[in-house]
Amino acid sequence: MSSWFPQWRPYDGSIDARPVGTNEYLPPVQSAVLGIQHAFAMFGATVLAPFLMGFDPNLAILMSGLCTILFFFMTGGRIPSYLGSSFAFIGVVIAATGYAASGTGAPNANIAMAAGGIIACGVLYTIFGLIVMATGTRWIEKLMPPVVTGAVVMIIGLNLAPVTVKSVMGNPFNMWMSLVTVLCMGSIAVFTKGLLQRLLLLVGLLLAYFIYFIVSNVMGYGTAINFVPIQQATWFGIPQFHAPAFNANAMLIIAPIALILVAENLGHIKAVSAMTGENLDPHIGKAFVADGIATTLSGGVGGPGMTTYGENIGVMAVTRVYSTIVFVIAGLFAVFLGLSPKFGAVIHTIPSAILTGASIVVFGLITIAGAKIWIENKVDFSKNKNLMVAAVTIILGTGDFALQFGSFNLGGIGTATFAALILNWFFSLADKSE
Repeated sequence: MSSWFPQWRPYDGSIDARPVGTNEYLPPVQSAVLGIQHAFAMFGATVLAPFLMGFDPNLAILMSGLCTILFFFMTGGRIPSYLGSSFAFIGVVIAATGYAASGTGAPNANIAMAAGGIIACGVLYTIFGLIVMATGTRWIEKLMPPVVTGAVVMIIGLNLAPVTVKSVMGNPFNMWMSLVTVLCMGSIAVFTKGLLQRLLLLVGLLLAYFIYFIVSNVMGYGTAINFVPIQQATWFGIPQFHAPAFNANAMLIIAPIALILVAENLGHIKAVSAMTGENLDPHIGKAFVADGIATTLSGGVGGPGMTTYGENIGVMAVTRVYSTIVFVIAGLFAVFLGLSPKFGAVIHTIPSAILTGASIVVFGLITIAGAKIWIENKVDFSKNKNLMVAAVTIILGTGDFALQFGSFNLGGIGTATFAALILNWFFSLADKSE
């Protein structure tokens, strides 16, 4: 019987010749630098997601660090992964809480309601994980084939598009600065290579912030950035926690996102397996349970839902270092940042125009990620079944077609997700009858 943790050993090769395995470790200084690099890789997305939902970014960063460390222990240090704020929750949280200030960073008055829904999602996700531990992943792949997962991922981005654009409408300066932010991020993505390219959200945000500062604070256009809150904030302090409130309607809207997290996490683990050459399939159930408990824990204190981060998979692809110990260091660094109100005050100075520009990029990337799932899995749209599942799902989600069941409102994303699952199952009956 194998032990819960692997037998770690020091790395004795050259990274140029051989990658660092999951059960190997580098010297302390190198490990620390790589860990901090992973923390910065997740930073842009993990801060942006809570901003768009009206959550506290400091709490999100703190929980991402704690949840990453928790994930490490629960998976026995077998899967290299960073857990950060999930964008899959944005649309359903906005729908469930009626939050109308997306892109401004204003606090969400109904965080407690959202937290209850996130806990429900985490519990459902954990149950999926326990089932996978007992039965394997085949049923997931049958329940959610690429045509379904691709469509559902697409609608997460498309459903949020109107909310994003509305936040700057009527203010020409903010509209132009949003486009400048898009250009900054796009330029980093296209004209750079390696790690810098992987940090497009963070570096693009910093570049746009600098341009905004020059145009507003120096040249006098628009609303100047106010740096006084940074001076007034203390260096160390605990973020404000929020007790959850269990509202049945909010739980019904938010809980189905567990299906997206399952598909997302499964894809990430498969990608890491391919990169490392190690078979991580036996640990998929543990990863689901760990991610589900992490999401439940984060929701329990008023933080956003958690997911494994593609940004950090990108960093691993660039560095060829897959040591899971590096992610513990990244988690500890995130905890340190999350306990600094001064750091939080810096985040809150980001203008809404820049956040809107970043949202346009992020939601666009989510949408295209759905199309990428179709392309990579060669989904055949000459088959009417695939055509109907994808077409109906996308329009229901984009149009925010929200079904009501008495006092329950599924929301556009929830309705479209269930429609995709049910239509795929129903139309699959035609295959069996042939």
